[in-house]
Amino acid sequence: MAQQLHVELVAVEEKVWSGEAEMVVARTTEGELGVLPGHAPLLGQLAEPSQVRIKQAGGQQVAYDVAGGFLSVTGEGVTVLAESASPATPAR
Repeated sequence: MAQQLHVELVAVEEKVWSGEAEMVVARTTEGELGVLPGHAPLLGQLAEPSQVRIKQAGGQQVAYDVAGGFLSVTGEGVTVLAESASPATPAR
């Protein structure tokens, strides 16, 4: 089984999404960032506006539009702390 990331997406009021994922992609003030298992620890500021995409095993993906906040990568996984987060509308 491929190595997984533990991911938590948390807004000010609630935990929005939590689970295992193969990859997380987020737009930070430094540009688009892709995080895979084993990524070096980092702390990034999310761009305004930003989107967080979580790729799960089996090819499923969930995406959230987020406003404000940070992305933290540690040995335990990825945490996104956002001021607000809502399910992204699919691109047409």
